[in-house]
Amino acid sequence: MNMMALRLGDEIIVIDAGMMFPESELLGVDLVIPDISYLKQNRANVRAIVLTHGHEDHIGALPYILKDLNVPVYGTRFTLALVKKRLDEAGLLESTTLREVLPGRLVEIGPFEIEFISVTHSTVDCVALAIRTPLGVVIHTGDFKIDQTPVGGAPFDLHSFAKYGNEGVLALFSDSTNVERPGFTPSERAVVPRIEELCRSAPRRAILSCFASSIHRIQQVIDIAARVNRKVAFVGRSMVDNVEIAHSLEILRIPDGMVVRPQDIRGFDPKRIIILASGSQAEPMSSLSRIAVDNHRFVSVDENDSVILSARIIPGNEKSIFRMLDHMFRRRALVYYDNSAGVIHVSGHGSQEEQKLLLQLVKPKYFIPVHGEYRHLFRHAALAHQLGSVSEEILLVEDGQSIEFTEDGARRRDPVTAGRVCVDSGSLEEIEEVVIRDRKHLSEDGIVVPIIAIDKRTGKMESHPEIVTRGLMSDNGQELIAGARVVIMKTVEESNAEEKSDWGVIKEKIRVDLKRYINKQTSKRPLILPVILEV
Repeated sequence: MNMMALRLGDEIIVIDAGMMFPESELLGVDLVIPDISYLKQNRANVRAIVLTHGHEDHIGALPYILKDLNVPVYGTRFTLALVKKRLDEAGLLESTTLREVLPGRLVEIGPFEIEFISVTHSTVDCVALAIRTPLGVVIHTGDFKIDQTPVGGAPFDLHSFAKYGNEGVLALFSDSTNVERPGFTPSERAVVPRIEELCRSAPRRAILSCFASSIHRIQQVIDIAARVNRKVAFVGRSMVDNVEIAHSLEILRIPDGMVVRPQDIRGFDPKRIIILASGSQAEPMSSLSRIAVDNHRFVSVDENDSVILSARIIPGNEKSIFRMLDHMFRRRALVYYDNSAGVIHVSGHGSQEEQKLLLQLVKPKYFIPVHGEYRHLFRHAALAHQLGSVSEEILLVEDGQSIEFTEDGARRRDPVTAGRVCVDSGSLEEIEEVVIRDRKHLSEDGIVVPIIAIDKRTGKMESHPEIVTRGLMSDNGQELIAGARVVIMKTVEESNAEEKSDWGVIKEKIRVDLKRYINKQTSKRPLILPVILEV
């Protein structure tokens, strides 16, 4: 997820407001957004949120952040169309000011003058930002690759970067994602020959999955379908939504009579259709995941169907993706998921040579690598050092670390509050770290609920304790439960009359003694919740 604050005096603009999906240890968390405590503390000084493009890791947090920061949002046409959809679903569209920008135009926001520079990436309408300040120009690249043969849309505006480089650039913040890849990232057009070959030779239906925001890829598949005499169908909410938005803006060109409705797929000639499905990362309940297990209303995979995964396997998703592909193989589908026999996916991020080219064009005084893991930032910094195109200093920073630029130079300042906020998208409520720790504890060690019936007058147990366990695995389960009953009975019997009259005290004594016993027997520390019934 991406978010950066740029402050001049008391005026602040925010660049991007992304979200990310949770890692496996964040149990019960639906999504993760940035911690905006610093922006809340300076709420009156925040002038706007400026977006570079429409990927979820750059716009996904807006419905949550705009509840606390009701400021104008600037973005290109397609980016704002995606934002509108999300804000409408969150009930925030009418209360939010959206301002469309055009590449090559200047916009003034408070003391900042911003030029939006056209760049190429894996979605459409992407821009870098050239932000003019009294101290000099700050350039933020957003996500980019230098595609010499883009599919429609504006080309990468090398001229503007060179213009600012000749003028002098104070600081460059640049995308580091693909710094570990040598050479140039192939053009989006590089996928056409292999995908067309697979679709032309497919013995039955072709099911292709890519990121729903990859409008260029979707356009090329539509064009391929026309050439191989097939129709196209779109399945999956995000795929359908993005195609409708891009088509309504005339960014996506779909010939009349080309589209098959999802409900008509089963009855359509399987040799004359290409199905574009969302869910390339095997997200739970996504269209492709449900198709793989034959649980989709409109699409099933049969023997000799061709399944093409035209998307990068994001690190961390390998296990679920390969499990999904295994289901496809079990159904005797023809499955293609890597570039070993021909290119079916290209990255949207620039590789080393593109990063070098941008550094040489911009020639910044200060260089700050952004967007990537720390190793990516480190290696991008090393690449810039090796190139020698940064005249002053290369600065490596992590989340929350701040840099102050003055006429005397750049220096690190005290860090500000930053990090992640976990969200339950069902309730739109933030989930505190303590809740996640409890969930992790439960998932690892389980829960034990001892139920004890005690006579209110005598303080004696009416019967043997009942013990309910969940997630507490043990080879000697019955023996463990029997021993736990003995521990509870001994604890109650050895308690004095005053302790027995205070249920809070007796519960804590049972919890402590039972915890000690179970840990000794199993080396686990389950959550223990004693329940006392008065009789």
